[in-house]
Amino acid sequence: MDVLINVFVGLHIIGIASLLGGFLTQMKSMGAGTARFTPAMLHGALIMLITGVALVGIHQAEGHTVNNLKIGIKLAILVVILGLVYVKRDEERVEKSLFGSVGALTTANIFIAVLWT
Repeated sequence: MDVLINVFVGLHIIGIASLLGGFLTQMKSMGAGTARFTPAMLHGALIMLITGVALVGIHQAEGHTVNNLKIGIKLAILVVILGLVYVKRDEERVEKSLFGSVGALTTANIFIAVLWT
């Protein structure tokens, strides 16, 4: 079971890297007002959702307790990110504030995961 958990953690990190990397590579474009949501950002968010749910399920199946408040907040943030990226995925340009909020929410989700113990 440890191998399965490690595979899902690795995939979860790849999803985070895809979402945040897509944001960071377009920060200059965001300043110019030409940033857009890439397919990699959408796929990264979806990978995060699927692997996160799987990790929580495996954790609970092993009989461990889960911090439901933390997981709920992280899930809510991720659903907002997914909604924004999904709805605006085909647009050539995304507003600076909208694009910046996706980066800020992604960063907040990372810090919640790392710092909330």
